[in-house]
Amino acid sequence: MGIKNLTKLIHQEAPEAIKEEKGPQAYTGTKVAIDASMALYQFMVAVRSASNNGVQMNLTNEAGEVTSHIQGFFSRTIRLLEKGIKPVWVFDGKAPDLKGGELKKRKEAKEKAAAELKQAQEDGDVEKQTQMSKRTVRVTKAHNEDIKVLLRLMGCPVVEAPMEAEAQCAELAKQGHVFAAASEDMDTLTFGTTKLLRKFTAPESKKIPVMEINLEKVLQGFKMTMDQFIDLCILCGCDYMDSIRGVGSKTAFKLMKEHGSLEKVLQFLKDKGDGEKIPKEFPYEEARKLFKNHPCIPNDQVKLKFGKMDKDGLRKFLCEDKGFNVDRVNNQIKRLEKASGKATQRRMDSFFKVLPSSGSSSKKRIMAKKGKKPAKKKSRR
Repeated sequence: MGIKNLTKLIHQEAPEAIKEEKGPQAYTGTKVAIDASMALYQFMVAVRSASNNGVQMNLTNEAGEVTSHIQGFFSRTIRLLEKGIKPVWVFDGKAPDLKGGELKKRKEAKEKAAAELKQAQEDGDVEKQTQMSKRTVRVTKAHNEDIKVLLRLMGCPVVEAPMEAEAQCAELAKQGHVFAAASEDMDTLTFGTTKLLRKFTAPESKKIPVMEINLEKVLQGFKMTMDQFIDLCILCGCDYMDSIRGVGSKTAFKLMKEHGSLEKVLQFLKDKGDGEKIPKEFPYEEARKLFKNHPCIPNDQVKLKFGKMDKDGLRKFLCEDKGFNVDRVNNQIKRLEKASGKATQRRMDSFFKVLPSSGSSSKKRIMAKKGKKPAKKKSRR
């Protein structure tokens, strides 16, 4: 989830902070830190095939083992490399203690979905079975380990975060190791990523544009400091505590603009007789600390080395261990080999000068005139 309705709030109050690109190819020549834990869940839900009765189920091999996640990561990583993008996949570590309440809610939701799935199976409701089977998806430690093995055999770096993957992605972007962080969780911004990419790993067939959100422009549009932005995100509603009853993103923004800090907002609510709307357990100070100083890999210990593909290891893992088709795997290996050998290309932005258009928050790109040196741009990693 991340932060409730933060995307909508940015659209309303800081539209210039958002731009859309047609797809990942707009980021050719960059390294991007991707929330692997989020992508893993997405692939488990999205990569499916129809069973005999028409219900969309996870891909499995002859042994009955789920392989949707492996197929998803293998294909998507190759496609990113083919576009000249170096994906840095980041995995979740231990969940923060504060997230216990949110994890409990998710578990209860899955149990409810499992009960509805059972009923749909008894009723023969194919559409409901497909819907509920997606809601019962559980990502296990074994699934995570499968992907780590796969990526290492492909020659891609694997980053194991001490805690939240999106926080580690944000830290890699802040420290300049990568150009941006890619995640569907909006709290990646709250953790301080300079740029957030959403829908970055969406299926190409759906032609969903990539949404790029610039944190600096969000703060400028909101007219807030980073500390105030963190307080706003907590007030909007985050994974670490229950929300204040009756306070949505719009009200949270108004209260923060009027009072400037979470402490003053809470005092204001108490003074006006709305103190009972504040949850009894509202550990905002602990949440604030997590957003500001989340446990991450120390900067001097970060290693993002792209190595050589282990072709024999890939064939053994995918074909012998996981039952993938040999010919298909060999074809994918050829694509991977070709993609890995590509020279890093510069982004198209390098050949254009960016000027703001009149009366619009969007920007027009115009060709730099001959004889004039293009404006120097910060190199992208």
